[in-house]
Amino acid sequence: MAKKSVASLQTGTKKLTKAIRMEKSPKTGAYVFVESVMAGDQVNEFLKGK
Repeated sequence: MAKKSVASLQTGTKKLTKAIRMEKSPKTGAYVFVESVMAGDQVNEFLKGK
């Protein structure tokens, strides 16, 4: 289950994107949020990954 929350960040000439994905923790069974800042073309791969 992934929560898609994407915000665009622009620094100089690079356009970066912050993506947040929700994952279920294997230890506790609780949901945790994984955040990452990356280039815009990598967001779909990040959201699909587990």
